[in-house]
Amino acid sequence: MTDPAAVPSQPSTILIVDDEPVVLSALQQTLEREKFHVVACTSPTKALSILAERDFAVIISDQKMPEMLGLDFLVESRRLRPHASRILITAVLSLPTIVDAINKGEIFRFVAKPWLREELIATVRNAVHRHELVTHNAILTAETQRLNEQLKEANAALAARVEDLERQRKHLDEANHQLAANYEHSLELCRRILTTYDPILGGQAKALVEFAGHMAESDLLDETQKHALRTAAWLCDLGLIGVPREMLRAFRSGTDQLTERERALLHNHPIYSQTLASLVDDGSGVGEVIRAHHERFDGKGFPDGLAGDGIPWPARCLAVAVGFVESGLSKPQAIDFILSQSGTAYDPEAVRLFLKVTNLAQLPVRSAKSRCTNSSPAWCSPAAFTVRTACSSSVKARSSAPARSRRSAATIR
Repeated sequence: MTDPAAVPSQPSTILIVDDEPVVLSALQQTLEREKFHVVACTSPTKALSILAERDFAVIISDQKMPEMLGLDFLVESRRLRPHASRILITAVLSLPTIVDAINKGEIFRFVAKPWLREELIATVRNAVHRHELVTHNAILTAETQRLNEQLKEANAALAARVEDLERQRKHLDEANHQLAANYEHSLELCRRILTTYDPILGGQAKALVEFAGHMAESDLLDETQKHALRTAAWLCDLGLIGVPREMLRAFRSGTDQLTERERALLHNHPIYSQTLASLVDDGSGVGEVIRAHHERFDGKGFPDGLAGDGIPWPARCLAVAVGFVESGLSKPQAIDFILSQSGTAYDPEAVRLFLKVTNLAQLPVRSAKSRCTNSSPAWCSPAAFTVRTACSSSVKARSSAPARSRRSAATIR
């Protein structure tokens, strides 16, 4: 946009029209002395031709001319140069002339003959100033209209872009929703595969998912860790589908029935689970949690012997849930065992977090007989075998104490 104030000032051009050469010359000399550029013309018809070719700041015309009246000339000049200031010079200033001049020609000023020099110069200066204001205003108006048109076009383009982005957002939301649904279906499919292969594994996976979901609601895990914990709970035992069922039954009965090679195969199932889980979720965080969910806080776990903070935090949380679910004990007994292993097998912070959510999910009730048979759907693992042995020893110790006391009392008597 061009700033009108920044345009270098030039002498204003004034057109004067009078059929009397003497009057015309006097007007011209008077105005030229004031540094105005003056174009003089004795014929209004010729003056209109000049107006068609160039612009003028002020048009001064005599009223009484043989070719046409000055008022008629100014009306025509207004059509050609609407921004020019028009001045009418007349010797007879009658009311009808004034009314016609206002209604038809929009005359800026009237000058009576004979005129006063100072009054004429002041009138012309005001007319020049009025022309500058009108011209600058027209430039600003045109620029404003141009900018408004550009703004309308920009707004229309922006609205179209926003509408397009909104459509894309809806499509992305639909795609993300579908991906999330497919992801959940994939996880459920993996659990059903586990259930089909071994119902015990399917039951454990279902319970782990429930516990992991409650633990993931804690502020102790960020969003990435929450996702890794939930997903790992679904997939952490997927590698066991490559272990023969007979070996799993022997494993649940006691590790002393397994060879070293068979124990090594079972201890590597987190690695196999990590590999299979990458086909469902290839995020590194999920795979690391699955691989480390059987690591112990004291470094005596498997498969890598990680310890303490070297074990991913979601894996430490999942390990507590795995120990609880695979224990095969009643809920109070399982909690007692988890507490007894805090600081050795399990991270104390993870144990505290787990204890906050244990009342939110119910551990399936198993009979004592079903937990001790190979073919029953008990939740068994090396940890569970250890827990059952420890609990049985504790119960035997507590039950034998009164008997020894009674025998001692009988001997004394």
